[in-house]
Amino acid sequence: MQAWYKKFSSQPHQPFFVSGILFFILFMMLFTASYSNILTLDNSVSTFHAYPMVFVIFIQFFLGFLFVVFPRFLIQAEIAIKEYMNQFLLYFISSLGIFLSLIFFPKITFLFQIMMFFAQVLSFKLLYSIHKKSIVKVKEDTKWVLISFFAGLVFHILFIISTLEFPFSFELSKFSINGGFYLFIFMVIFVISQRMIPFFTTAKAPNYIANKSANLLIIVFSLLAFKVVLLSFDNVKLNLLADIPLFIVITRELIKWKLPFFKVPAIMWVLYLGLYWIPFAFLISIIEGAMAFIDPSIIFEKAVIHTMALGYFLTVLVGFGTRVILGHSGTTPHANNFAIFIFIVIQVIALLRIFTAFSINFGFDYTFFINLTAILLIIGLLVWSSKYLTILLKGK
Repeated sequence: MQAWYKKFSSQPHQPFFVSGILFFILFMMLFTASYSNILTLDNSVSTFHAYPMVFVIFIQFFLGFLFVVFPRFLIQAEIAIKEYMNQFLLYFISSLGIFLSLIFFPKITFLFQIMMFFAQVLSFKLLYSIHKKSIVKVKEDTKWVLISFFAGLVFHILFIISTLEFPFSFELSKFSINGGFYLFIFMVIFVISQRMIPFFTTAKAPNYIANKSANLLIIVFSLLAFKVVLLSFDNVKLNLLADIPLFIVITRELIKWKLPFFKVPAIMWVLYLGLYWIPFAFLISIIEGAMAFIDPSIIFEKAVIHTMALGYFLTVLVGFGTRVILGHSGTTPHANNFAIFIFIVIQVIALLRIFTAFSINFGFDYTFFINLTAILLIIGLLVWSSKYLTILLKGK
């Protein structure tokens, strides 16, 4: 047991990826059980679905990655095993507490949410200390990870406050979820993507140079902050003011990068594909805003957020995850037929979720399609885990 623990804890991504994938599956099962009327939950969908996705699950995956790359970006010593394992245990206990309390005793869920918030404060402090100590001259990317992470802490505590019953608590809950989604999770993943995807590309196509815009991150963050404010007005027409410039900025940026799709192996073009889901999501949001002028009766449901979450977040997560797991276990990172199949399945699930959002307009059974999408996602995650989780659990 001691030998296994030593291997399991030897690299930060191992425990955090395991926790992330486990709770991703469990919370999706909880979501499906609720929508199938197998379980009756006292809480709203924002508490048992949106909150875990934004503040519990995705961050654990990307922290596992950040704890590996932050010291490398900043030429600092690796993080001590004891330090990241203590944090992992806090995340694991908090996640399990949130999951079980939602089912059995929802009145104490907020206690585990506070514990999760405390774990994230520790993670922020750790990453900030590495950033501060470093004498590397260019620290732009790590600075923006920290800004996004700090925004996440602000929106996380606002969400916890919103669980108390008071006037405008619902509005505060919605604001904190929107803020957490765009300025925390999206920005953290976007900062990592724009740093690592071009870097990984140069390893496969040595002559490639990404023609990145100097002020990309501040422009995107500012426009997303504007979007979060506009979302508070609950008027999709107003969203156009942020969505159109976001679509233009990100589309233009991706064109400028000239990503070499046909000169790199499958594990790279999967990551490229993930990036292209971003402008597609903003395009859907633009169409939603425009249709509000033409025919306000057309329902878009949560198409935009799920295009981003399943198309971009999940594709990049599995792409990075597969690469890191293979690369750090002594195996050459490559996408075999199994990995390519999983990536294709994710794209199909993302498209099915978009279809589900629009299915209401055609009189289709929305509940059936939402459950179908969730079940397929759970199966996809289980199939991916069957191969890669075993590598993580064995350790190096």
